Amino acid sequence: MFKKFVLALAVALAIPAVAAAQKLGTVDTQSVFQDMPETAAAQTQLNEASKKYEDEFKKLQDEVDKKYQEFQALAADTPDAIKERRMQEVQEFAQKAERFRQTAAEDLQRQQNQLMAPIQQKLTDAIKAVGQEGGYTMIFPVEIPLYVGTTATDVTSAVRAKLGLPAAKPAAK
Repeated sequence: MFKKFVLALAVALAIPAVAAAQKLGTVDTQSVFQDMPETAAAQTQLNEASKKYEDEFKKLQDEVDKKYQEFQALAADTPDAIKERRMQEVQEFAQKAERFRQTAAEDLQRQQNQLMAPIQQKLTDAIKAVGQEGGYTMIFPVEIPLYVGTTATDVTSAVRAKLGLPAAKPAAK
């Protein structure tokens, strides 16, 4: 019984020592990601693609509006078969515009994923390198933890340096 007590006491005393030996860090991934020049270039590319899609969608929407105005302008004595055909044209153009909008949104999402993935990987690699060089057990994004104690080190400046970025501007209060 005494041996079990001594063993339990030894384990209980060792746990805080192990926990204290761990080196934890935090990093402001959002600010670093936004300041990477690759992010700005990718965002410019996405904005250009988005503008092209918006322009094309506007043309399609103008066609829908034109067809609808033509339908509205039909004389009251226009045969029902003609009215029905014109209404179908309006609906077909509206469906075409909606399909284009969905395809464009999917394509923009795909482009964003393709453009941002290597940038995110570069940031992740820099964080890993800082963690290995600094002997950190874990580095957490500051956006996730609800609480960060005084023993955690902010490694954002080291990550920024690893990526060749200037130091962050102090936050306005």
